[in-house]
Formats: sequence, structure tokens, C-alpha cells
Amino acid sequence: MEYTIQTSVTGEFDDVVDATIAALEDEGFGVLCDIDIQATLEEKLGEEFRQYRILGACNPPLAYEGLTEEIELGALLPCNVIVYETDDGEIVVSAVDPKQLVGIADNDALDSIANEVDERFERVLSAVTDEQKSASEA
Repeated sequence: MEYTIQTSVTGEFDDVVDATIAALEDEGFGVLCDIDIQATLEEKLGEEFRQYRILGACNPPLAYEGLTEEIELGALLPCNVIVYETDDGEIVVSAVDPKQLVGIADNDALDSIANEVDERFERVLSAVTDEQKSASEA
């Protein structure tokens, strides 16, 4: 089962992270948390790992609307967007598929919110691809 939507680009990892955060902000999302998995695994386990960041994205009006409809939705928030490098040196930006995520709540009233978030995430990925070089074009 697919549960993410993603794009793959080339470029400097930190530049792609910055472009992703900027694109999220352009779509009304703030980044509530930014987890550096590489640094965390090094610190906690002494293990080396590829560059990998988890960005917890939240659009307050949409989160408010969703939480007003279903209080347990908070267990699924914020929406995670990950940025990681592949073994081939590409940088993948991947967002949770909001339709799949909200679908587990089985509440039709949340469908319009999931669709709105999906459309915004698609624009975020498109903006990152436009700003960076698509891996398929490299």
C-alpha cells in the first residue's frame, strides 16, 4: 500500500531541506518539529546513517478544522514530510498521503480536509522539483 507522495531531486541536501520548508510555508504550513535522524542515531546509538530529516508540518486552520470534527485526529498530527538521501545520491522528499492517513479515521467529514492537504502537498513537491533539478532530468 502506498502511503506517501514523493519527488526525487538532485542537489545539496540542506538546500533541498530549505526549499521544502519554504514550499511548506508558501502553502500555509509551519514546521513544528525538525528531527535530524542522522544526528539522533549517531548520538543515541553511535550508528552512522544517511542524511534523513523528518519535518512535522502543520497548517493551523486545517488542523483546527480537523480537530473540531474529530478530537482523536491529533494522534495523527502533525503531517510528516521526510527528506533523505538515497544510495544513488538523489534526495527524496516524501510526504505522508493525507488521504491514507485520514482514511484510517473512517470519518467522511474529514475527506475535504484530506483533499485540501493533499493538493497543498502536491504543490509543495512540485515547487521543490521546480527549484531543484528533478532526479529524472539529471
